[in-house]
Amino acid sequence: MKRTYSIAVVQLNLNNTPEHNLVKCKEWVTKAAKQGAEVICLPELYSSHYFCQSENVENFALAEPLYDTSFIAFSELAKELGVVIIVPFFEKRMSGIYHNSAYIIDTDGSEAGLYRKMHIPDDPHFYEKFYFTPGDLGFKTIPTKKGKIGTLICWDQWYPEAARLTALQGAEVLFYPTAIGWHPTEKATYGTNQYGAWMNVMKGHAVANGTYVAAANRIGLEKYLPDTNGIEFWGASFIAGPQGEILAQASHDKEEILIAEVNLDLQEDVRQNWPFFRDRRIDFYGDITKRAIDR
Repeated sequence: MKRTYSIAVVQLNLNNTPEHNLVKCKEWVTKAAKQGAEVICLPELYSSHYFCQSENVENFALAEPLYDTSFIAFSELAKELGVVIIVPFFEKRMSGIYHNSAYIIDTDGSEAGLYRKMHIPDDPHFYEKFYFTPGDLGFKTIPTKKGKIGTLICWDQWYPEAARLTALQGAEVLFYPTAIGWHPTEKATYGTNQYGAWMNVMKGHAVANGTYVAAANRIGLEKYLPDTNGIEFWGASFIAGPQGEILAQASHDKEEILIAEVNLDLQEDVRQNWPFFRDRRIDFYGDITKRAIDR
């Protein structure tokens, strides 16, 4: 059995034209595959600008049903290139029910899995609760022909429970397609700490679970609403190893492909020497399912 494989995250600037973004993302996935990547992840909601900056029913027109345009295009590409592709998209499940979702498409073009974002934020200019029904498929590790991967999406990255439940099912890599950035007026005051917290929490998931972590973010100032400052997506996509070590790091403002090797022998060695799974006191964790512990 092959004990290594290469993963990639693609960091891009995206606009409000789905047809443009589809062509662009296919080109960048192809570039990544030609550079040796075997599992390739795109940023969150790849096909449009980040429309959740406002609550506008017209944006529901950006959603697509399952196995429509995005699946057809990337299924063909995955089969052509012989790679696994993680495709985050705006899913129209039925009239009135929409999800922030991701296909995991296997090397033969088949659907290896589907993930629906579980944690939905509602912050200034991140008004996702208006658009997205919380996921109902749970946290899953998806077997693919390249490896066992877990896919979570953006706001999920702040929750250790999500990482843990995915890793406990055997995930070798946790992928986080992402759309996160600064409010320009707050960047000088809070920007360094916000970005640092984002990096630290996911590196912590890598350490606590002895797994690889890969985050694919956007770049660029998306200022499509009048009389607003928009969001400056901070890029800085990265891939971390099972001790939280940074294996590849992107800039804040350039389109880039990051590639790193998943080494299952290294992962096993780390887990044997840092046996966090072994020492978990699951007999005392029952209260974790409560909203708050009232004594």
